[in-house]
Amino acid sequence: MTRGPDKQFDPDIALDRAMQLFWAKGYAGTGLTELLETMQISRKSLYDTFGNKRALYVAALNRYSQIIGGALSRRLNNPDKPALENVRAAMRALAAEHSAPMSRGCLLGVSMAQFRTDDAEIAGVLRDHMQFVERAYSKAFARAQSEGELKATTNVRNLARLFMSVHQGLGLIGRVTETPTVPRGIVAGALSVLKTA
Repeated sequence: MTRGPDKQFDPDIALDRAMQLFWAKGYAGTGLTELLETMQISRKSLYDTFGNKRALYVAALNRYSQIIGGALSRRLNNPDKPALENVRAAMRALAAEHSAPMSRGCLLGVSMAQFRTDDAEIAGVLRDHMQFVERAYSKAFARAQSEGELKATTNVRNLARLFMSVHQGLGLIGRVTETPTVPRGIVAGALSVLKTA
């Protein structure tokens, strides 16, 4: 059996381009022709490499989760700084991002609002991401607790879930807020919890 011709494009670059387009316009608002033009590939290449539009979207969601989740995990678990300092830095970076003009918010947060709750495949991707974010915060809070920054009685899991919810909520609020004081105020409120935790 002979080997087929090599792809004339980089699938990762094409996927990143599709991810950016989906992020800007949503799944329903992104047409196939626009996708092909943005990805700079043919219809055959899309189907051969990614499957259909929906499969491409799922791949884009997973790619986004990998990039965003990896960056968050690295920031929260910087061993050179105290754990709560890492948390504060991560949250303030989110506030800055989502208070900027024309914030696109979070691709995964937008997807949570767009897709039916009984869409098991999409729900699974989104749930996996939320659980990843929760674990990243939980790990940081567990370290803070072990190093005496948080009380021994603090429920680290509940605290992580609170910050995961704020994290995801900021991505939606940032798309529609008219003033940067809103996301900044939300983050300030969340961080104030750490003073008594």
